[in-house]
Amino acid sequence: MDKKSKIYIAGHRGMVGSAIVRRLEAEGYDNLVLRTSAELDLRNQEAVEQFFKEHKPDYVFLAAARVGGIVANNTYRAEFLYDNLMIESNIIHSSYKHSVTKLLFLGSSCIYPKFAEQPIKEEYLLTGLLEHTNEPYAIAKIAGLKLCDAYRSQYGCNFISAMPTNLYGPN
Repeated sequence: MDKKSKIYIAGHRGMVGSAIVRRLEAEGYDNLVLRTSAELDLRNQEAVEQFFKEHKPDYVFLAAARVGGIVANNTYRAEFLYDNLMIESNIIHSSYKHSVTKLLFLGSSCIYPKFAEQPIKEEYLLTGLLEHTNEPYAIAKIAGLKLCDAYRSQYGCNFISAMPTNLYGPN
């Protein structure tokens, strides 16, 4: 990435997103585009489309998600699935429509089967049952990964996915 590239970090206040911001700033990137959920509702397709039309990011880090603990994930299953599907779909599709150079979608290790052999290998995806308590969140994350794969395959978009695991640190 060029130091003057316009870089949008969705989810810049979370653990992964804030780490990305700190790293980019430390490396001299100063054209970061950041919006809080109060400033931009990523579940709203029209708002996301307007944001991309106005700001025209070159690169997108998709670290935004509705997250919560076991109780929240298990109690608000529909909201976790819906909100995360909308966030991912809106950002990925707007990135395509506005010719984003590269998008990195950040998922979660919960996309792998509950009883996957350790250490987890990439090919274990979709080979067994997910952990029930966060299944809707995991399904949404799998959908985001597959959406990136589909846009890359069908449209030639440089949309990739990574699954950060065992996170610790500030935020």
